[in-house]
Amino acid sequence: MANETVITREMLAHFLELQHKKKEVETEIDELKRAFNEYFDLSVGKNVKGEMVLRDYKLQRQIRNTVKFQQQQTVKRLEELNLLDLIEKKPDEGKIKSAIQLGLLHEEDLEGCKTINTSQAIYVKYLSTK
Repeated sequence: MANETVITREMLAHFLELQHKKKEVETEIDELKRAFNEYFDLSVGKNVKGEMVLRDYKLQRQIRNTVKFQQQQTVKRLEELNLLDLIEKKPDEGKIKSAIQLGLLHEEDLEGCKTINTSQAIYVKYLSTK
């Protein structure tokens, strides 16, 4: 192969070193974010957007709200209001797996109904020689 990738011990060591630095940096960033949020909580109030300028730096806090409907209560209310078109039916994966295990349903019966998402993960460990 002309495009063959060569993995070296140095690459693995460098990867581990960067992973360690990344964790340290993420921890430090989280600590700073906590301090910034504490500042805004005290100066403008909890869950209130804020902004401050310090010389040539600007610090802002944005507030985002995400609203999700509680499934059972919402379905019940929509049924009471006879708004069945607003209710979405979806398969219960747990029950489907159980039905397959019990032999009530076969994998072939659901041919073309599944999507499979694949993700990759890389792990490197230092193996110390003793």
